[in-house]
Amino acid sequence: MKVSIANELTEVDALAVICFEAGDQATSDPELARQDGWLAELRASGEFTGKLYEAVTLYRPQGISAKRLIVIGGGKQGTFSPVELRRIAGVLVRSVRGKGVKSIALSLDQKYVSSGLTAAAAEGALLANWEPDRYKSEPKKNEMRVDFFTVVGENAAATAEALDKGRIIAEGQNFARDLVNEPGNKLTPAVLAEQARGMAAARGLECEVLDSDAMETLGMGALLGVAQGSTNPPFLIVLKYRPEKAMGSEHLTLVGKGVTFDTGGVSIKSADGMEKMKYDMAGAAAAIGAMQAIAQLKPAISVTAYVPTVENAVGGNAQRPGDIVTTLSGKTVEVLNTDAEGRLILADAITYAKRNGATHIVDAATLTGAIAIALGHYNVGAFTNNQALLDKLLKAAGVAGEKVWQLPMDDEYKDYLKSVFADLPNVGGRYGGAITAAWFLKEFADPTPWVHLDIASTAWLDDAKPWLAKGPSGVAVRSFVELACAWSGAN
Repeated sequence: MKVSIANELTEVDALAVICFEAGDQATSDPELARQDGWLAELRASGEFTGKLYEAVTLYRPQGISAKRLIVIGGGKQGTFSPVELRRIAGVLVRSVRGKGVKSIALSLDQKYVSSGLTAAAAEGALLANWEPDRYKSEPKKNEMRVDFFTVVGENAAATAEALDKGRIIAEGQNFARDLVNEPGNKLTPAVLAEQARGMAAARGLECEVLDSDAMETLGMGALLGVAQGSTNPPFLIVLKYRPEKAMGSEHLTLVGKGVTFDTGGVSIKSADGMEKMKYDMAGAAAAIGAMQAIAQLKPAISVTAYVPTVENAVGGNAQRPGDIVTTLSGKTVEVLNTDAEGRLILADAITYAKRNGATHIVDAATLTGAIAIALGHYNVGAFTNNQALLDKLLKAAGVAGEKVWQLPMDDEYKDYLKSVFADLPNVGGRYGGAITAAWFLKEFADPTPWVHLDIASTAWLDDAKPWLAKGPSGVAVRSFVELACAWSGAN
């Protein structure tokens, strides 16, 4: 899809306007609202109330060159924000798919033409146009996709740079979704490494890939222990962005869990839902997708992504419960549950990042089922050893429209992580599972400022949303990018 911006309406298949609830401003385009009293008639009939995401289509409207006029509810005018507009653009795109609509224009009143809103509209449209149908023999892409999306408004051209930023971020998020959507037989750790190399070459990033021998020489026993049951070898992918003129010596580091398929190992998962375990590398995909966007937006801070990637398989050489591994940090870990493998590979990646100059670390990982019990499927769980860094991340997530909720990291929770035989176990028992997993990572992150994002319950949509397809969500990409841009003042 091509996204663009224009000061005046051009001929399109569908024109959309946003109308708010009764009592608020009638529409985002007052001129259209006055034509023929159609809005008053819709409200009187009860067919349209202005409720958020509600949509009605008028065909062949008088005085308008578009074949369709789509009226979309904006909810309460006083709470309207880029979050709502991002989804409205998505609802608009998905509502016309398969109906012969190839071009759409979203008309905005001048008061809603701003950098944040324009970027959000572009993001919403591009994200909504994505489908997980790559492996269907007849995906009907040509019939289903929308080819052109235009934001129209007075002086809209002044926000063209913002629209371009929205496009870049959405393309990074869709790239992440493409990676997560790949099945385990198509996306092995080696293939993920090649995808990262290809993206880095196309976007001017440095890329280094450590293989098993290199990691064994370094002493990454935790990462290698997880990988030993699979015939697909593990890798540690390192992507580096270096600005021409960096603002200071701070070095932002992104770390993403990259388990390309997770059987659970010897502590095998149940068959129900195991097919979705291809998404256990969603944190890795978020880091890679964010780096693609960061390379184009060029914030003035050095950013490096570390992606440990493995397959957690069942095999004759698979890691066993009770095994003890020595991490890159030198700490030993008793592996009580081989299905708690993500924290093991992240431990070595975080240690390696610290050794290579990371001053601030943010990781994203589909780490625990416990996070869904705590927060459901709407908020990412956040944990930290440094409130100032988390506050920056929370602010970035707010701009990005991604919901993040801080969970406690009180010292008492460390008491759940005790082992008689090693420095610490890889699981802490039944209670506070998401918190004890974060505490495990904290043991390796300290004292470097660090934030952990548990995206296990938000990285995959079991059902489609009106603005987003079923499957991978690409969560954390936008927050990562906004964090880097805001850090350097590039937003």
